[in-house]
Amino acid sequence: MFTMRPATEADTPGVASMITARCDWMEQRGLESWRENVDDLAGQAGSGFMWVLEAEGRIVGCTTVMTQAPPKDWTSEEAAEESLYLFTTVTDPGYREHKPGTLIALWAVDQAARQGRQWVRRGCFFPELVKYYETQGFALVKEMDRRAGHLYLLARRAERLDLDELGLTAVVTI
Repeated sequence: MFTMRPATEADTPGVASMITARCDWMEQRGLESWRENVDDLAGQAGSGFMWVLEAEGRIVGCTTVMTQAPPKDWTSEEAAEESLYLFTTVTDPGYREHKPGTLIALWAVDQAARQGRQWVRRGCFFPELVKYYETQGFALVKEMDRRAGHLYLLARRAERLDLDELGLTAVVTI
């Protein structure tokens, strides 16, 4: 059973350990990682915006959830549509067979629907992530060039899901 809950400052070491495990996994495969940003990313645990996915008392994933669109990414019309925005989703590669990233995404889809929001939106800089997010029901909406690289923006309609069927509970809603 997995639990999705708000992160606290006390989660910082567990989040850092999980992100470091992901960096190790990525680097072993010749992929770019966030190793130099582990402390900054983990430090977001006390921000009030990070959520963690737990299994057996261990943090196996995290994501940052916002209710405001990044101003440069979405048009004013898109930003006016009630949405949740996912950022910096990271999962423990040791739990890959359980698809923690998909559990986090589906939790967000359900949370958005429970709140009466229309969409869950996210962005990424890697085409491989676009393909992965599409397996979660997200659709590529648009692409744009940013200083950090080529940005892909995706969205999925909010809908109520049976989280129990997925083996996921949410301690608190957003």
